[in-house]
Amino acid sequence: MVNKELTLEERKELIKKRIGKIENKIMVMSGKGGVGKTTVAVNLAFALQMKDFNTGILDADIHGPNVPKMLKIENFRPNTTPEGILPAKIPMGAGRALEVISLAFFLKKDSPVIWRGPLKMGALQQFLSDVVWGNLDYLIVDLPPGTGDEPLSIAQLIPDITGSIIVTTPQDVALMDSRRAVNFSKRLNVPVMGVIENMSGFRCPHCGKEINLFKMGGGERAAKELEVPFLGRIPIDPVIVKDSDSGRPFILNHHDSEAEKVFNKIVDRISGWKGE
Repeated sequence: MVNKELTLEERKELIKKRIGKIENKIMVMSGKGGVGKTTVAVNLAFALQMKDFNTGILDADIHGPNVPKMLKIENFRPNTTPEGILPAKIPMGAGRALEVISLAFFLKKDSPVIWRGPLKMGALQQFLSDVVWGNLDYLIVDLPPGTGDEPLSIAQLIPDITGSIIVTTPQDVALMDSRRAVNFSKRLNVPVMGVIENMSGFRCPHCGKEINLFKMGGGERAAKELEVPFLGRIPIDPVIVKDSDSGRPFILNHHDSEAEKVFNKIVDRISGWKGE
């Protein structure tokens, strides 16, 4: 990376200069792992881009940077210019591209990141201050599970965060942790844009009957209890798993599917969000 000689205050000023140009900065969070947060973040970013919003993804999961895998760009190595680090660009037609940065671009394959808090915060500071983003309407920040160093650093370093989106599944243990993520956002004065209930219901491909493998409706009830918006309920679809593993976002391939319709409704709510 670059600009290693900067003091913390100088870096904060550069972050303000870089990130301040981006109109909307959204943190995608989950209270626990295994709820499909990164899958949701990636597909939301693509859905925004498909609606003609210039969009970028910052993979802020230092220990588990999976965004490049889901986009089949694991072998990308960023170029560095005098201006800073250039993100990966995924062509989206009409001369437009979705922009991506991840620590995975700087690591050898399968290398573990064995860092304590200060090193992780330093890496995030450099991502925010050194990456040369284009003219973005939205920056989606995919955070690791929980309310630890990375979410705290992002919340404190990014100026004028638009808000946070909490991804949960309907099980009680996931809902308990999602409430912590909502309260984390409120404690740091980050507006909660809403809760997404992922893996909510499964429609049998043979008989068409809906099966609630992980219950249903818990995310909506939690949102109501916490007085935050409920953004939508994404059903379980085996094709989403298959596409994520193959590096092709689900929303690009399966128009008119139930999950795709939900993603688009969520994006409409996000893009029309006024801080209610």
